[in-house]
Amino acid sequence: MSKIQETEDPLVAMRLRVIRKANGLSQRELARRAGVGSGTVSQIESNTIQPSVSVLKKILDGIPMDLATFFSFELSANQTHVFRREEHVNIGAPGIRYLLIAAQRGQRDIQMLHEFYQPGADSGRHALSHDGEECGVVISGKLEVTVGDKVHILHDGDAYYFNSSQPHRFRNVGTTVCEVVSACTPPSF
Repeated sequence: MSKIQETEDPLVAMRLRVIRKANGLSQRELARRAGVGSGTVSQIESNTIQPSVSVLKKILDGIPMDLATFFSFELSANQTHVFRREEHVNIGAPGIRYLLIAAQRGQRDIQMLHEFYQPGADSGRHALSHDGEECGVVISGKLEVTVGDKVHILHDGDAYYFNSSQPHRFRNVGTTVCEVVSACTPPSF
């Protein structure tokens, strides 16, 4: 199981509780379906721990529900064209801010993130893999991008683009915050 850390955001706890109950699932049943420890769902719902993105995705697969729906289910279906900084939804974990752009939109064909990795932070111990393509540009800092068995170090202005079905991972190997703007289609969050 991926690393779980403390949280300061009660929205994840509240949303998971509401969605689980709306689907008629007990905490134990959801944990069983998701393949996570029996206390994990309880700890998340009581806001004592914050799941990593990969753990939350695994739990939501037990419902089933995607991350985008999870973070936007109670928000307006208003199809606005402008999204202010304070409206971006943070779907990251400690050490990483993944600000999801336009989370409020119902049916998105593209996912855009404004990412901030603290020094040493990474996208998780396990490589990610999903359908689609993704790309991004490093705005500032130093980002290690691993795609398959190839490791690349990117600096300000460098970019990546690859098929997302290839296992991939991101890590800040610099000494300052690394800022990235990325896009993925179809959305995985």
